[in-house]
Amino acid sequence: MRVEEKLLFTALEKRGVDYERIDPRGVIFALGKNGLERFDAMLVRCLSHSRAYYLTRCLEDVGIPVVSPHRVVATCGDKLLTSAALQAAGVPIPRTQIAFTPEAALEAIEEMGYPVVLKPVHGSWGRLLAKVNDRHAAEALLEHKTTLGGYVHSVFYIQEYVDKPGRDIRSFVVGDETVAAIYRNSPHWITNTARGGSASNCPITPEIDRISRAAAQAVGGGAVAIDILEAPDGRLLVSEVNHTPEFRNSIAPTGVDIPGKIIDYVLEAATMKSGRQK
Repeated sequence: MRVEEKLLFTALEKRGVDYERIDPRGVIFALGKNGLERFDAMLVRCLSHSRAYYLTRCLEDVGIPVVSPHRVVATCGDKLLTSAALQAAGVPIPRTQIAFTPEAALEAIEEMGYPVVLKPVHGSWGRLLAKVNDRHAAEALLEHKTTLGGYVHSVFYIQEYVDKPGRDIRSFVVGDETVAAIYRNSPHWITNTARGGSASNCPITPEIDRISRAAAQAVGGGAVAIDILEAPDGRLLVSEVNHTPEFRNSIAPTGVDIPGKIIDYVLEAATMKSGRQK
């Protein structure tokens, strides 16, 4: 368990909620009726994308409301699907191209212009991101990915490099509300707090609120975190959406009880299920 899960348990206990922690590593989930129907709602916080992907589907198949839903997990767990969903909904994103061979990827990079960012389609915490500054670096990185092989390296996800002002924005959307936002500050171009970035409060402007809620809706809603880049021309661009966000470093600078907001949303989902059953 991370700090986040402990904070969520504390929020449940403060509300006097009867809950149970289920560790999927030790449970067999039968398709169809499997005894889990006794729960009014499930909050899935698996670090493993594959577990979350399949668990949410199994739970929804027996009528259990899940936060976040399977559609959200499936979309947010794949950067290509996330970008496609955001673009289809009219949410501004950095220019993005996809290639399936190193030759096509190099052509796309050269056409886009240096620098660019290479990302794996699956992954979190800023891992395996690479800023490509010239053709020599591009050729080396593409060769490395091809040699490493495997699914994560077989798709070349190429995004324009956005020259940020030493920070990016992470906002938290729970249901239909942008509940908090932070600046993630770092001298490094990767600003994730998991990679050493520092968090400070970011006022939720009407524009940040609008783009955050639009991004959350585009991927299917729930309780998600939105990563927003500030372009040099003033535009806000959504780079990623996270369906199992960490928030330990965002509570103090914002003063917002983020775990409490998430639990209240889960309880709303549970109440709706109970109402339907009655």
